Amino acid sequence: MSLATPTVILIALLSLLLVSPPSPPDLPAGSPSEENPDPPRDRAQEEEGIEIQGFVEGRYIVRFKQYKHGREHKLALEEQLGAKEKKGWKWIERNNAAAAYPTDFGVLQIHSDGLIDEIENLEFVKDVSAEARYSRALLFNKEIKNSNKNGCSDNAKKGPGKIFTRMSYEGGIDNNGTVNWGRKLFMQRSQITSMFGAEKLWGKGFTGSNIKMAIFDTGIRADHPHFRNIKERTNWTNEDTLNDNLGHGTFVAGVIASQDMQCLGFSPDSEIYAFRVFTDAQVSYTSWFLDAFNYAIATGMNVLNLSIGGPDYLDRPFVEKVWELTANKIIMVSAIGNDGPLYGTLNNPADQSDVIGVGGIDYSDHIASFSSRGMTTWEIPHGYGRIKPDVVAYGREIIGSKISTGCKSLSGTSVASPVVAGVVCLLASVIPENIRWDILNPASMKQALVEGAAKLGGPNMFEQGAGRVDLLESYEILIKYKPRASIFPNILDFTDCPYSWPFCRQPLYAGAMPVIFNATILNGMGVIGYVESEPRWHPFDEVGNLLSIHFTYSNVIWPWTGYLALHMQIKDEGAQFSGLIEGNITFTVVSPPAKGENNLRKSLCTLSLKLKVMPTPPRSQRILWDQFHSIRYPPGYIPRDSLDVKNDILDWHGDHPHTNFHGMFDMLRDAGYYVEILGSPFTCFQASKYGTLLLVDLEDEFFKEEIDKLQDDVKNHGLGLIVFADWYNVETMVKMKFFDDNTRSWWTPATGGANIPALNDLLKPFGIAFGDTILNGAFSLVGERSHYASGTDIAMFPEGGFVHRFSFEDNYNNSTAHNLLQAAGMVKAEYPILGILELRDRSTRIAVYGDSNCLDTSHMVINCYWLLRKLLDFTSQNIQDPMLFAPSSRLASPLVRDGAFPVRREDVNLSTYSSVINRELVCRNDARFEVLGANGYDSHATWRNRKLPGIPNIFLEQSPKGTKPSMPFDNTSVSSNSNEGMSNNHDRHHTMGRFFLPNFDGSSKCIAKSWLDIPMLVAVQWLAPVILCITGFILGLSFWRVRQKRRRRGRKGTVRSSILL
Repeated sequence: MSLATPTVILIALLSLLLVSPPSPPDLPAGSPSEENPDPPRDRAQEEEGIEIQGFVEGRYIVRFKQYKHGREHKLALEEQLGAKEKKGWKWIERNNAAAAYPTDFGVLQIHSDGLIDEIENLEFVKDVSAEARYSRALLFNKEIKNSNKNGCSDNAKKGPGKIFTRMSYEGGIDNNGTVNWGRKLFMQRSQITSMFGAEKLWGKGFTGSNIKMAIFDTGIRADHPHFRNIKERTNWTNEDTLNDNLGHGTFVAGVIASQDMQCLGFSPDSEIYAFRVFTDAQVSYTSWFLDAFNYAIATGMNVLNLSIGGPDYLDRPFVEKVWELTANKIIMVSAIGNDGPLYGTLNNPADQSDVIGVGGIDYSDHIASFSSRGMTTWEIPHGYGRIKPDVVAYGREIIGSKISTGCKSLSGTSVASPVVAGVVCLLASVIPENIRWDILNPASMKQALVEGAAKLGGPNMFEQGAGRVDLLESYEILIKYKPRASIFPNILDFTDCPYSWPFCRQPLYAGAMPVIFNATILNGMGVIGYVESEPRWHPFDEVGNLLSIHFTYSNVIWPWTGYLALHMQIKDEGAQFSGLIEGNITFTVVSPPAKGENNLRKSLCTLSLKLKVMPTPPRSQRILWDQFHSIRYPPGYIPRDSLDVKNDILDWHGDHPHTNFHGMFDMLRDAGYYVEILGSPFTCFQASKYGTLLLVDLEDEFFKEEIDKLQDDVKNHGLGLIVFADWYNVETMVKMKFFDDNTRSWWTPATGGANIPALNDLLKPFGIAFGDTILNGAFSLVGERSHYASGTDIAMFPEGGFVHRFSFEDNYNNSTAHNLLQAAGMVKAEYPILGILELRDRSTRIAVYGDSNCLDTSHMVINCYWLLRKLLDFTSQNIQDPMLFAPSSRLASPLVRDGAFPVRREDVNLSTYSSVINRELVCRNDARFEVLGANGYDSHATWRNRKLPGIPNIFLEQSPKGTKPSMPFDNTSVSSNSNEGMSNNHDRHHTMGRFFLPNFDGSSKCIAKSWLDIPMLVAVQWLAPVILCITGFILGLSFWRVRQKRRRRGRKGTVRSSILL
């Protein structure tokens, strides 16, 4: 592969790095904007301790493609839109500390939807989004406070911008170290610094001096006696104060830099910059954060602690600004979230690979129950998530500074985050100042933390990441550090249980769907880099050749991080092999030369791999889980499956066997079943290999080819089918509306808990359909106590099937007749909820159930694992439970409830986040290697797009997650999976030394940032045949032209005569 010359590289590097930001003027603390009053409070629903109070009427954030002073952006808009008083728009002045610096956005008051579209189409405008208003409460974890209430909320609101998690729960502490509720805390244990050995570094003279620490929180008081070095306090809210009137910001600052002997901080000499981004009412706006982030960049902050987060990793302004922060060498530390012990609950921005995400543990090194668990869900359903958190730290009953004086205790990951931020400040100060920021960056600091961390014995990788932070080990790494790249984790031992859960629970075997592992590349050599050539697998012995690995990885490693995904299959010749496969994976990362260097920086990365392999299990033990048809928040508004849970309105936990269905996964493994994940359409698997296809809580549509194939697989090829559905009721969905900042309109859910109309299409060939009732209640089946949580009923089932009915109340039926019955105490009725069908000499076996909450750990009341096991025994092995197949449950005639079949909502467009509607039927990167990029094993598939009634069949561009960025210093593609060239980007913008972030749509006028964490695979095995075909075609065309030329010479006179005529 040819590389750019050193001269070109240096020019590109200088163009990016040599523009320095101006020195900040001596500004007073930010003052509130007179034109930014607190808006009226809307009715709002509490979510995870934060109320999304709605959106400021008519107020929008307009993001620009370049950084300029606000007055320049304002004049540009006036030139294009005309006089603002006549055109119905107004520029909102933001009188804060960032006003003296160039900005990339403005806040406008707009009163016309047509004007919004006009602004968005301007050449210099990046996008327009609504100004969201957020409110958060002090964190009370679920052990202390349970705010769940029963019932469904009308007009429950969820702002599609940032949803901030709860902050911390509090217990006051007396001077003797006793928590008020009676538990004793020994003074040595209450000193969090002593738990990490900070005194040893203090004794060497390292105390965090000359480190600029930005704390984004509720502010701090200027005369607080615990702090010796408060450099600046800025206010980004609409309140006329710089003080912390809540105490959370003070506590966070105290953990980092307090000098009080009863609650010492790690880095007492660090320079504290307090960014007050929340009001006393715990309210914030999107624009406040964007302004504060810009100011942090402009004033050269070194470390930034953000003890907040939320599930929306597609909040464009916020995510892009975080990329820009880290690209400017600001080391961001953020809390991973307090939604534990649930899996798949990581918060953004801590789930970003360029951010140090922190989880919480107690003093016994157990994962705190409130600490969110991985994996990341950006990559689902077509890939696999990354390990997060990066590290864990003590986060329960930590002692820190009170609001004015004294100490108290708090618990939460928002407390664990400043523990790590304090460690980072202390570690940064050990590097000599003259080379400090040549060595330190977000990647090198994360390398020191994860490589020095102590792995805990009990938790798995998605609970602890690399393990507990070890200050002294990280210190030893940093003092010897040379810029390099590395891979995290650098050892994958799938025999190491429980750390390597879920991989250690299920060995690999031939014929299975690929096992995907997504590792993170950390590039301490530079903000940008690339993988030089295809990673290579080096087995330790001949047995290792049974393993086939396809690699997908970041074309561009930016900022500081990328991904390397391993797609692993055992070759067919290993069908009977049992044993271990070991070896190394190696690849080289290349970055531009640093200032004063002439040569490219290169670093060899090694990933050690150890896998357990077993003979291919029999078909009856293999289950295929459908992940392809799962949709969750974000990007779409997919509501929760249980309407009884009011404080969590979104379905955002991934819906994967390794996230919120992890309990079910473990149960199936304990029962001897093997679970494989299908992230592609039904045409991409062979039915003969599996006993049962398991469909749980699906929200997407189905290709017609999938419906036809499934019918054939079940009826003719012995594939068992189990469906766990959920509620779907249009009237209820209408009540769950919210205002979306992308469309600037009120939206309602595109589906219910499950997409019942789509499931009914799929099940129609078997004479089965679900209804639209929403049922709740307890019941008993086969001697097992069960609970139905917002499930639906069975509206159609064929004769001869076995149907089980139970008495429930339809709590969401608001019809007049229902209300009269309810007043008379006669609302309960029997509803069919479980159906089992066997046809054609016992070869067709189907089971359907109307509720999936009993498999989902998110809001489970009572699990129904026992029912799933009995259904699998039937569908996979034809073992019939006598009580499930009781003669009294057998239908003597078909079950059909007139008027009970739900229909699709034609006013909602599911296509924006569907994998089916207006998409090609294609086997994706998690399918078997032999069908990658094809339409499946069925050669008769038509590749056509799925179109729903009432929705125009408009081709949608490729998801932004699959866009490919450009390299600023190389004009050659760096992907081993494509020969597509990559041109230099001469139009990229940089201001004040900053890397300007691209649009999510892959706009080319900047240093592009792909969605690096989404593995995309190109089927290169067809490249040679395609080239041969094209070569043959060209040769044939040449022979034909020569022959035609000879014929024309023979008929020269005739041709001329014809022309004259």
